[in-house]
Amino acid sequence: MSQEFSRKLLAWYARHQRRLPWRGAPDPYHVWVSEIMLQQTQVETVIPYYQRWLARFPTISALAEAPLQDVLAAWEGLGYYSRARNLHRAAQRVATELGGRLPREPAELLKLPGIGRYTAGAIASIAFGADAAVLDGNVKRVLARAFDFRSDVKSPAGIKALWALAESLVPPGRAGDYNQALMDLGATVCTSRAPACATCPVRSMCVARRLGVQLQRPITHPRPARPERVFAAGVVRKAGQVLLVQRPADELLGGLWAFPSVECPPPAELGHALRQALRDEWGIQVSLGPQVQTLFHGFTHFRLTLHVFECRWRSGRLRRGATPRRWVRLADLGTYPMGKTDRQIATALKPAAKRPPPAKPGFQS
Repeated sequence: MSQEFSRKLLAWYARHQRRLPWRGAPDPYHVWVSEIMLQQTQVETVIPYYQRWLARFPTISALAEAPLQDVLAAWEGLGYYSRARNLHRAAQRVATELGGRLPREPAELLKLPGIGRYTAGAIASIAFGADAAVLDGNVKRVLARAFDFRSDVKSPAGIKALWALAESLVPPGRAGDYNQALMDLGATVCTSRAPACATCPVRSMCVARRLGVQLQRPITHPRPARPERVFAAGVVRKAGQVLLVQRPADELLGGLWAFPSVECPPPAELGHALRQALRDEWGIQVSLGPQVQTLFHGFTHFRLTLHVFECRWRSGRLRRGATPRRWVRLADLGTYPMGKTDRQIATALKPAAKRPPPAKPGFQS
C-alpha cells in the first residue's frame, strides 16, 4: 500500500504542484529560509517576505554578517520572532564553524538553532535528496485521514506513531518531491474544514473517507484556554521625542523595540502602575495623560490587552539597564523593528506629530 500511496501522490504532484519561488533547482539556503518562514505562517504571506529577505540577505554569509536589528527589521510582521533570531544565530554558526555550507544530514541539521525534526527532514530531502520524512500540520492531517489514525495527533504517543508511519511511506530517492506533494495535498485538497475528496489522488485508498469520518480526523484534544494578561504602556514625550526600550533577547519579542510597559494584574490601577514603573525601572518622573488606545493581541500562550497612555516627561535621567533605552524622534520610529502592538502605537503617532501636545489639564502629576 505504501508504494501505491507514494506513486499516486507523485503522479498528482507532477501535474498539480504549486509554483513557489523556492522550488525548481533548490538552493539549500533558500529551502532553509522558506521552511523557517513557513512555520506557523501561510504561503501567501511568506512569499513577499521571502523575496525581500533574499534581496537583503542573498547568502548565508550575508545573513551571518548582518546586525540582528537588520534581521529583525526584515522579519517584522511575520511574528514568532524567535525564528528570525535562531536563523541569524544558525547562519553565524554555519559561516564560522561549517565553512558556510549547511549540513546534508538531518542529524547534523538538528544541531543548528531553530531547526527541529520536521525542518531537518524538509531541508535534507528537498535540498539534498536525503530519504527523510516530514511531519507538519498538513502532513498529519493527510496521514490521519488516509490511514484513519485514531490517536491524538498532538500527544507524544500520537506524534511518535505518526513519525513511524511517515518514515515507512517515504519512496527511496524521491523523498523531496514526495514530501512536497504531501504538503501541497494538505494545503490545497485535504484541507481541514472542506476537503475536496472528489479530486484527491489517494481518495480510493483513504480509509477515513470510506468510513465517512474524514471531517473527524485528525483527532486532537481541546487546548486549555489561554490566560489573559493586562499591560499598561506609555507614550512618554520629551522635547519632540518618545521613549523606546529594547526587549531582552531571551524574552518574548526579544531584540525588538517597544514603548515602556508594565503588567497590571487586577486589581492594579493602570495609570499608577505605569507611572511607578517609569520611576522605579526607567528612572523618570512623568505626568500621566489620557488613555489613547486599547490594543488586543493573541500570543501562543496568552492573550494580551494593552492600555496605552499619553505621558509627559517631568524630570529624571534614563537609568541604564541590561538592554538599550533611548529617546527617539517620531520621524525615526519606522527604523526600529517592533512587534505588532508597538507598531500600531507608533503608526498612530504619525499624525500626532503635526498636532500640538495634549493640553496640560489632561495630565496628572
